[in-house]
Amino acid sequence: MVMAIVGLQWGDEGKGKVVDLLSEGVDMVVRYQGGSNAGHTVVVGERKFVFHQLPSAALYPKDIVISGGVVLDLEGLFDEISELGSDLKASIHLDYRAHLIMPYHKLLDRLEEEKKGTLKVGTTQKGIGPAYVDKVARIGIRVSDLMDKDNFADKLSAVLDMKNAILSQVYKVKPFSFDEIYLKYLSYRDRISDIVDDATYLLLDAYNDGKEILFEGAQGALLDMSMGTYPYVTSSHPVVGGVGVEAGFPVNLIDRRIGVFKAYTTRVGEGPFPTEVEGSIEEFMRERGGEFGATTGRPRRCGWLDIPALKYAIMINGANELVVTKLDVLSGLSEIKVCVGYRVGGKVSDRFSTESAFLRGVVPEYVVLPGWSEDISRVRDFSRLPDAAKRYLGFLEDRLGVRISMVGVGPEREGILRL
Repeated sequence: MVMAIVGLQWGDEGKGKVVDLLSEGVDMVVRYQGGSNAGHTVVVGERKFVFHQLPSAALYPKDIVISGGVVLDLEGLFDEISELGSDLKASIHLDYRAHLIMPYHKLLDRLEEEKKGTLKVGTTQKGIGPAYVDKVARIGIRVSDLMDKDNFADKLSAVLDMKNAILSQVYKVKPFSFDEIYLKYLSYRDRISDIVDDATYLLLDAYNDGKEILFEGAQGALLDMSMGTYPYVTSSHPVVGGVGVEAGFPVNLIDRRIGVFKAYTTRVGEGPFPTEVEGSIEEFMRERGGEFGATTGRPRRCGWLDIPALKYAIMINGANELVVTKLDVLSGLSEIKVCVGYRVGGKVSDRFSTESAFLRGVVPEYVVLPGWSEDISRVRDFSRLPDAAKRYLGFLEDRLGVRISMVGVGPEREGILRL
């Protein structure tokens, strides 16, 4: 059995908890794209874990794979391993193709975002975008480069000359020291040399041996570099197709393509958001849902659920199973709105477009459903949900045309109901 778990909105859908739940019985868990800009939260008892680069299933003893599609902040990775226990390292397989986030990537991320002004996209300023830019420009430094100190010295010297010229001449800031970066990363090399692997062959060998594999994506489908709301997107492919592009694993071998979405919608940073609300409803959702970025701490923008956007995300992922999270956040609302189409120029369309100009010009067409007052955060059986909550889920399943297999009603591991 092979599973891929992806977000169907603009990230922050609660994928971490779903991965944590479904990974207990699998043999191998793979983080296949993105970087430390991710923030996947898992609550175990009184303790909260936030995963940035490790898969959310790292709490279980199993093979953990970081694929070549990830841009890796080594210092951050060491911190995560330390927090979870140093013995975890023995379970990690790091693909030699993974690109490294260097100190100049983080600084350039901040400086470039500041310089963009009204064109800024609201990055996490973790160096993700600049690292992917170098990857595409074919000047990125990979894990494999670090393994050969002479090759690493040559590549770092050449790249640093270019970056320092930009930093000193364009941004008028102090350039980086070659020796400081070189020696620091050589010490990092010594700490990862025993976990470097070829993840593509590792994964295919595991599949041929009949092992169960779970792929975990970061961010959400609407942030995909090609298929998302460009330019307000991430720099990788957080869709099911990204498993093939970023990890080299054939997507036709994925049995369960599980799409995760909140019972409402959120977005961090800039970009169009047709169903965004303001005022008391937004504050209600944000406070009850804890809608603050796990990585940045920034407050998330909140709004009603958007069916056209979800149907689009389901379509481009080929999702054959859905998980709804944070249903409990809506408890206490007398009515709940769901966007079922967009009014554009006097006509109503049920099709989503990634064009920012289109999304900023639409007027959402809403269906209003009755809410419920009961606190459902301690419900552990679907049959005990309020009738209005069941009707809400039934409405979503009918409109989306894909089975809802699980519903989240609370932050704990036990707070997911299987349908």
